Amino acid sequence: MIGIIGGSGLYDIEGVVIKDLRKIVTPYGHPGDSYVIAEFAGRDVIFLPRHGSQHNIPPHRINYRANIWGFKELGVERLVSLSATGGISTHMMPGSIVVLDQIIDMTKGRDSTFFDGEDGVVHIDFTEPYCRELRDSFFEAGRTSGIELKKTGTYICLNGPRFETKAEIKFFSRTGADVVGMTAMPEASLAREAELCYAGIGVVTNYAAGITGKKLTTKEVVEVMKMTTGKLKELLKEVFKLIPAERRCACKEALKEARM
Repeated sequence: MIGIIGGSGLYDIEGVVIKDLRKIVTPYGHPGDSYVIAEFAGRDVIFLPRHGSQHNIPPHRINYRANIWGFKELGVERLVSLSATGGISTHMMPGSIVVLDQIIDMTKGRDSTFFDGEDGVVHIDFTEPYCRELRDSFFEAGRTSGIELKKTGTYICLNGPRFETKAEIKFFSRTGADVVGMTAMPEASLAREAELCYAGIGVVTNYAAGITGKKLTTKEVVEVMKMTTGKLKELLKEVFKLIPAERRCACKEALKEARM
């Protein structure tokens, strides 16, 4: 079972057959919306709009624990995250699609673990935050579909909902960050705690603050995301044919040696 978390516009991919809408209440409250149960490219797929179907949940108010718990409860083993990002590195131009490989977490105040001590202390290995097996499937999908992908990218995650200052972006560039966004954490670490394979696909929708000297607007983000949606749909259509039926990565045993 494959899960996709991102925008609601992905439901209308040609060939997607919607079977059911599933509303779930988790031990951590309500997820952002109902889960869309569908079939696509011969695979069972579950969609969830991260910000709600009306895009009314800001990044700092997303119930990340409920979202991930719901996917796990529905039988998802692999989760693909699609997100808009701002380009910090000069080669991360608007319209670029990045198969992310690293994260720098600058968020604060978010509920970031399923393990608060009641059942012991858990320290997951997060050296490689994204599943290598899933990333390899996307590389192959890019080759077969002819869609150019950036094969590495470090995502620095901020609380939001404001955009960053010019000085902040200058500082982040010195840390090795390539793109900036507001939703990768704690989504990625919670997926690891849930022993899900997790891949992050970042769409660069604009240059980050101060790179071009222009004012940042949400209009620009939305327009570039819409322009890139067609490529994302083709990429997903191809990757679903390539993802192995059986997981051979370490994600499925993330808790095996993590408990104290």
